[in-house]
Amino acid sequence: MHSRAARPGDAETIAGIYNEGIEERIATFETRPRVAGEIRAWFEDGHPIVVVEDGGAVISFANTSAYSPRECYSGVAEFSVYTAREARGCGAGTLAMEALISATEKAGFWKLTSRVFVENEPSLKLLLSLGFREVGVHEKHARLDGIWRDIVVVERLITSNLKP
Repeated sequence: MHSRAARPGDAETIAGIYNEGIEERIATFETRPRVAGEIRAWFEDGHPIVVVEDGGAVISFANTSAYSPRECYSGVAEFSVYTAREARGCGAGTLAMEALISATEKAGFWKLTSRVFVENEPSLKLLLSLGFREVGVHEKHARLDGIWRDIVVVERLITSNLKP
């Protein structure tokens, strides 16, 4: 396995992996499957996106997006990480997040943040192992299939980019 910067040509595979997470209802409030064109649009804002390949096939990805349009938050990025169902548990998610942390550091970001379903213990365990901390729980943050869901807010400072 190895990581690399994602390319627009990876959009179809990334959409397939993301759609598995949507179908499973374990990682996102989104319910509508995505198509490659929507994923290609992620590349337009210049935020880091990475993939993990195994045997030439993309099996995991991690992406960032703007936390807020306000200038004061320009160094804060929201992130997501997804791994193909058949590749979970082999370290691909860890490799994707390590690559994403490195890419965001190089891009000048000073913080990564995300929201994780409280039940998504594998993701929380992964993120805590990589230096993320739990900020708190947002109760009844949104509904998924008509059911209120709680989320854990996580963050990780990229200390090398914290300037006095």
